[in-house]
Amino acid sequence: MFLSEASSGFDYFRLVPLIVLIPVVGLLLNTMFGKRWGEKITGTVASLAVGSAFVVSVLQLIGLHNVHYEAQIVKFAEWLHIGDFYLPWEFRVDTLSVIMMLVVSGVGTLIHIYATGYMHFDVRYKEDTKSYARFFIFMNLFIAMMMILVSGNSYLMLFVGWEGVGLCSYLLIGFWFTRNPDATLGDKNSQAGKKAFIANRIGDFGFLIAMFLTFWHFGTLTFDPLFGELHHYAGPEWLIWAIAAFMLLGVTGKSAQIPLYVWLPDAMAGPTPVSALIHAATMVTAGVYLITRSAPIFSAIPDVQNLVAWVGAATALFAATIAVAQYDITRVLAFSTVSQLGFMVAAVGMGAYTAGMFHLVTHSFFKALLFLSAGSVILAVERGHHPLEETGDAAGHDHHQHDDHHDDGQHEVGHFDPQDMRFMGGLRKKIPWTFWTYIMGTLALAGIPLWAGFWSKDEILAEAIHLNPAVYWTLVAAAFLTAFYMGRQIWLVFFGEPRHSGAEKAKESPSSMLIPLVILALLSVFGGFMNGPVEGGHQFGHWLEATLESSMGHVGHAPEFNLTVAMMATGLALIAIFISWLIYGRKPLKSGETDPLAKAFGPLFKWMHNKWYIDEVYDFLILTPYQKLAGFLAQTLDWKIWHDWFHEKGIRDNFQRLTKFLANPIDLGIIDGISIGLTNLSKRSSEALSKLQTGFVRNYALSVLFGVVVIIGYLIFK
Repeated sequence: MFLSEASSGFDYFRLVPLIVLIPVVGLLLNTMFGKRWGEKITGTVASLAVGSAFVVSVLQLIGLHNVHYEAQIVKFAEWLHIGDFYLPWEFRVDTLSVIMMLVVSGVGTLIHIYATGYMHFDVRYKEDTKSYARFFIFMNLFIAMMMILVSGNSYLMLFVGWEGVGLCSYLLIGFWFTRNPDATLGDKNSQAGKKAFIANRIGDFGFLIAMFLTFWHFGTLTFDPLFGELHHYAGPEWLIWAIAAFMLLGVTGKSAQIPLYVWLPDAMAGPTPVSALIHAATMVTAGVYLITRSAPIFSAIPDVQNLVAWVGAATALFAATIAVAQYDITRVLAFSTVSQLGFMVAAVGMGAYTAGMFHLVTHSFFKALLFLSAGSVILAVERGHHPLEETGDAAGHDHHQHDDHHDDGQHEVGHFDPQDMRFMGGLRKKIPWTFWTYIMGTLALAGIPLWAGFWSKDEILAEAIHLNPAVYWTLVAAAFLTAFYMGRQIWLVFFGEPRHSGAEKAKESPSSMLIPLVILALLSVFGGFMNGPVEGGHQFGHWLEATLESSMGHVGHAPEFNLTVAMMATGLALIAIFISWLIYGRKPLKSGETDPLAKAFGPLFKWMHNKWYIDEVYDFLILTPYQKLAGFLAQTLDWKIWHDWFHEKGIRDNFQRLTKFLANPIDLGIIDGISIGLTNLSKRSSEALSKLQTGFVRNYALSVLFGVVVIIGYLIFK
């Protein structure tokens, strides 16, 4: 329906375009005035822009409550109108889109506030203070594009935001594109941005093909008419299968699932707030949102649902094995994100849309908290190792010694990496606020009662044990490894003795960074109760059902709390944490000491640390042949054949031969020969005639007399 006036009170839905427009205004203001304003005003403008979008999102929540959760369509502008085809820019306000609006803008606001403090230090360590405003311009653009993605009323509008966040991820992941100029190809910040961009373009190809097939058969990309057609669809099953499968390819790119997950760990090249924004609440959740929004399509083909579930489950376990063997504090969290996204994709693949979206929301709380806390740890160690004079850390200290990040698995003497957990240790006493917030995020991610992750993860497991037992056991194994690698991280980072002077002299982060951490910590503790099995519980599920029922006609309700599943999952998590304490906590790692897990597992640990060499496999099977093919096409086909043989030998040389023939035999031999012959004839004639011109009058009189005699003689004899 098109809404003009709400049934009671103020029409909040008229404000929904502001969720996009306000962040755009923020980035435009910082584009025009950011460098003159300075850091405080620039950061404030950017944060207020996203915070205002959050306020508008809350008003949409209130508005939906007033109309009993009935979906509202708000027309904003005409976009395409070609013949009978009409596609306006419309905002869709329903319970699913509002959930995403609140998560994106709410968590995004906290990340922006945190970034005002973090980037103050980061731009100085990178010796590029002018980039402060550029960072917040990109961040506001990211939020605006994500809002377009989650609020569009058609697949085409969704795709505009889908591509927009892809562009923004490229800009933000490669933000420090001038850094690491001498690093290996895979470690360059600019290369990390390109890797994300290209991997997502592969997924986007799948999404585009799905849209083409949809429009080809149904004649529309708008959600309600399309889903209405699906209820009465009697065409070939392969068409729906193909649409869902190609959409899944898009999901594997955007939500970093097998086989296109490889870009997400390299996204750590961007500043830490970027990692939190991309990994927690925005871009990577877009794939889960797409499947949930397209529930009528996926639910129509059980085989595709099963494929989606297994892609998610396999990704969850596979990424967890890699996280176990990482030393970079953010890479552990990056592979954890890939793994947790696998949980979500597996859930929505099984048809447990409420469980998947619930985990999406709680994950945005505790994963944003963990990434931002990791940034606080990195900054604390960096400030301990490289104090900055202009920030008051130290007087007259030379800060031009910043080491760029490398994660090659080597613990070199004399080399310092502020993100390497082997250089940390003992930080719980140095940065207590960061420590306790990190603990809250860890307990939530590990699924310890009664933290938020416990409720959402166990709801997925409770669904899986009934819907797909094999997927259930795969996810249980992934959950066990999750608790282990998070325990390993806690012992390595915060306990034992400092293993480097940077950790010994670490400094707590400023309040602009700590306040968002505290808020996210509270959400990580209590956020799960929005769908917990308490009095009047499963409110989140009831809220989401309003949208799923309208598009599908029916939806499975949230399962009852399964005590057996919860107890087993909790027990395994506690066992995993205890094992991590036996290995890393009971006898903390000392400086220069080999990781005990590496000693125990040897080559297996090396394989996990090197990500099972999947990047190398891709390089061998795809990149190297592609580069060889590109080299062949460039050097052999284009240069040697097309340029050297065809252009030079075939065209240039033959043209030169023709021009020589036309120039020498034809032009010089014939054309010039005729003109030269005439010239010579004229010359000889003039020379012969010139002999008659003696200059003596008597000769001329004699000639006249001779002529007269000749004429008279001719007349007489005739």
